[in-house]
Amino acid sequence: MDFEISSIVEDLRSRIGRFVEAEILPLEADRTSYDEHGNINITLLNKVRAKAKTEGLWNLQLPRPGRPTIGRVGMAVCYEEMNRSIFGPVCFNSAAPDDGNMMLLDAIATPEQKQKWLKPIEDGMVQSAFAMTEPHPGGGSDPSMIRTVAERKGDRYVVHGGKWFITGAEDAAHFILMARTSDDARHGLTCFLFHKDQPGWRIVRRIGIMGPEEHGGHCELEFDGLEIPVENVLLGEGEGLKVTQIRLGPARLTHCMRWLGLSKRCVEVATEYAALREGFGVRLADRESIQMMLGDLAMGIEIGRLLVMKAAWELDRGNFARKEVSMAKIHVASLLHKAADTAIQINGARGYSTDTVLEWIYRYARLARLVDGTDEVHKMVLNRHLKEQGRSFWQWNIEQAV
Repeated sequence: MDFEISSIVEDLRSRIGRFVEAEILPLEADRTSYDEHGNINITLLNKVRAKAKTEGLWNLQLPRPGRPTIGRVGMAVCYEEMNRSIFGPVCFNSAAPDDGNMMLLDAIATPEQKQKWLKPIEDGMVQSAFAMTEPHPGGGSDPSMIRTVAERKGDRYVVHGGKWFITGAEDAAHFILMARTSDDARHGLTCFLFHKDQPGWRIVRRIGIMGPEEHGGHCELEFDGLEIPVENVLLGEGEGLKVTQIRLGPARLTHCMRWLGLSKRCVEVATEYAALREGFGVRLADRESIQMMLGDLAMGIEIGRLLVMKAAWELDRGNFARKEVSMAKIHVASLLHKAADTAIQINGARGYSTDTVLEWIYRYARLARLVDGTDEVHKMVLNRHLKEQGRSFWQWNIEQAV
């Protein structure tokens, strides 16, 4: 692959960088900018989003007439820049779960479904949620274990079951739901669309977590007779497993893109403090131990960027990039935790306090190794590819002769 980025992507990256510096970073430093769950409060968010739209920095992940299509490679560059701030991605409508849901709907929804279900999310008028994960013994990383059932009755499906840790559910209006419609191993799952105001379901509770939360939190849901019309099936009955493949790979990778931005922010905060702080007559930045810590992080971030770019490039070529996404997910999730931990160590008590964003990132980072598949699940996926491919696991892509 070519590691040069286009002038168009560089222009977007630099504009995003200036926007984050001028409009978002100052909000981080003001505790009144936060809601009760550690995210940017909605009033401020709406103001910043309006400015992002005016600047042409809104929904860059969706190809639209009149603006450049940047692909997954361009997204990697832009998302990394957005997440220099802990508030960044949501200000550009590029945060999970809306980000992944919009890309999924844009890829496979019918024109009528796009108008009804995608456009309001795209315009920032509503939030969305992807309801797949279930409590034991239901499905998590393994969709084949899903136990929520949708039974067809005439021109609609009736849903019974439960989901949990559904990100954004409390504030979401549009839901994408995975449910079982048969016992077929490959075609037993179906994907549905429903609105929050439909009867037959409820939020059981908002589940408390140790880190800051996305708007709408992480919720447990119960379905007790939710009726969904057949026109709100996404891609077709029995195609739910295919829907998960289309959505989850790119969504995992966009997490990594954003986490690289947060990792770089940790290095930034640590480097600035090390240059100022002195102990026993020596600046921290002049101590070999600190130099090794920061140098190791710099290398880890660059490795993460290469893994993310390789996976993004494969996705742009039309491949699922399963093993590439898994490698990026494992490495970058662990890297983010290490970057926050190292930066806190260099900052000492200051890093543990709320005087910097490091403690916020540290609490958030622990989730990275769990969300969208644990490290262990992704390593098992890699081993499966290794067993199937042998030495071909590491094969190069060969340029096709003209």
